[in-house]
Amino acid sequence: MRYASLVVLCALGCTKGAADDSGTPTADLPYVIVDTNQSLCYDNTQSITCPTSGSHYGQDAQYSGAQPSYTDNGDGTITDDNTALIWQQEPSETMPHSDAAAYCDGLELGGRDDWRLPSTKELYSLIEFDGATGTGNPEDSTAPPDADPYLDDGVFGFEYGGADGGRYIDAQYATTTIYVSRVMADNDGLEAGQEAFFGVNFADGRIKGYPTEGGQDWYVRCVAGNTDYGVNDFEDNGDETVTDHATGRMWTRADSGTLGTGVLDWSGALAFCEDLDHAGYDDWRLPNAKELQSLLDYTRSRDTTSSAAIDAVFDATAITDEDGHENYGFYWTGTTHLDGQILGADAVYVAFGEALGYFMGPTTGQDLFLDVHGAGAQRGDPKAGDADDFPVWGGGPQGDVRRVYNLARCVRDAD
Repeated sequence: MRYASLVVLCALGCTKGAADDSGTPTADLPYVIVDTNQSLCYDNTQSITCPTSGSHYGQDAQYSGAQPSYTDNGDGTITDDNTALIWQQEPSETMPHSDAAAYCDGLELGGRDDWRLPSTKELYSLIEFDGATGTGNPEDSTAPPDADPYLDDGVFGFEYGGADGGRYIDAQYATTTIYVSRVMADNDGLEAGQEAFFGVNFADGRIKGYPTEGGQDWYVRCVAGNTDYGVNDFEDNGDETVTDHATGRMWTRADSGTLGTGVLDWSGALAFCEDLDHAGYDDWRLPNAKELQSLLDYTRSRDTTSSAAIDAVFDATAITDEDGHENYGFYWTGTTHLDGQILGADAVYVAFGEALGYFMGPTTGQDLFLDVHGAGAQRGDPKAGDADDFPVWGGGPQGDVRRVYNLARCVRDAD
């Protein structure tokens, strides 16, 4: 069967073989995923010489694709040469989410009046994982010297948060993508949660669900052009693989849980995909962050569809979460997340189940496992270690749970 999904989904991250040396896509694909721009390899703690085989082989930097390429139109707009999306070069002043769509609708820039507030998938196309959050205290108002935006700030205007005394990492951008469930909700009904949108943070390299109400303001960068960007075209190949004809990527229909390996640490996930011989193919790899995020279906969640946030053509292994409830997992990517006090110790994962945190409930005042950022978030997890060695309250101000062992779904270039 073939599936045409009109939500903003994708499956090509532009990997090895997807582009020529100039970065120009070699296939006429409607949904080109721009490379993450991560060029260094890492082990579990630091940058290393890229391995030729064995431990840590097959990570993001070892598969290149459609390299970031932009045209400055000289009129305050930037064209992405890969995606055909046209962007507002300088972001707006911060504003409430309720004002963001109207701001873009009313924008006249570069001779255009067809601007719109981007979806999460559109905005995430700009993220680059050669960025680093830096080793400073994330509560500080000034970015540390080793911080670098997850965005090409030589092309796009960018500023860290903290100008008003807040946190430097608060550089979240608004999108149109509304979570179909609720953030800050728990599975026992003690906290009802809040409506949220999925915002992209170019200061700390994350996607998280943020309340649409509550008095916080967000940056806005409007987009125009290519209204088909992010539309998947899935085909079940009948051999436990799924091809996305929009992006030129083939995926394993099942994940490492269904394929008999279960959850893995980061190096184990890399090895699992590199060693996989499945459906007659042996060139599988662990997807990079932008490839894997492309599979998210933001119309689905545990609460609303009793499923993972992925198209029903895929199988997703159910897990028991930290609060003892059935849920869906985090999935590893091959991309290192340069965040925390040891830059290189975390890797990017995408949450296809609830993005839980151990957090004080806003109304109950109790410490609870809450869905703090939603199924569809992208965060980072330690690459190695024992999850029991990490505190129960997890990481960051929202207490992001630390699992260390996550699921994997493999990708290859479609023929």
